[in-house]
Amino acid sequence: MIRHRRTAGAAAALTLGAVAMAVFGFVAPASAHVTVNPKEATQGGYGRFAFRVPNESDTASTTKVEIFLPENAPVGSVSTMPVPGWTVAVEKRKSDPPVKVHGTEISEVVSKITWTAGADAAIAPGTFQEFPVSLGPLPEVDQMVFKALQTYSDGAVVRWIDEPSAPGEEEPATPAPVLTLAAAAPEAAPAESPAAQADAAKEGDDGDSGLAIGLGVAGLVAGLGGLVLGGLAFARTRREGAVAVRDDDPAPTTA
Repeated sequence: MIRHRRTAGAAAALTLGAVAMAVFGFVAPASAHVTVNPKEATQGGYGRFAFRVPNESDTASTTKVEIFLPENAPVGSVSTMPVPGWTVAVEKRKSDPPVKVHGTEISEVVSKITWTAGADAAIAPGTFQEFPVSLGPLPEVDQMVFKALQTYSDGAVVRWIDEPSAPGEEEPATPAPVLTLAAAAPEAAPAESPAAQADAAKEGDDGDSGLAIGLGVAGLVAGLGGLVLGGLAFARTRREGAVAVRDDDPAPTTA
């Protein structure tokens, strides 16, 4: 009787598990998530990023991937790279205030990117697929949270939309991909080139040479002026002396 009861209990447990699977549908393991790679970048820059989507079902394939760009961190330039066997659709929204890209204001930004698998291109069980995009200039925020939806061939949808947990807290069951952004380093003042230093030294030498030449010319002019004045004074002295001698000559005698 005891053995019978145990067998009946095990059968009841299996039945309960089957009912739970039927009610709640596909349950994905928490070991693999949709992620963005690389996971870190610099504010204000451009980068190539790939959304990595693993297939977590043992029986179904992933047929559609939807990525939502964060509304609080709009990006002015978004472009996708072709993925063989997949079609891509881009949705846009109005941005207020507009986003500046190379001095131009962009009033519409990408809000959602959807990749849909064609025949024989779905992500099979035990495999993953990357969906590359180019983003920039990256906004001046600490992080970008990309909520994602993953649709399987059996109709199940996994919603990777949970916000990142605080440090020390347990990771959510279905976390959204997160891109961490670091502030750009301040631009250092450009160092003066050796050529510029040589030009400055040359200008200083030229200035000193010009000053020396100017002083030399002034001294020469002053010297010449002194010589002229001295010559005039000497000539005047001789003339006055000659007149004095003629005044002292004796009067001529008459016979």
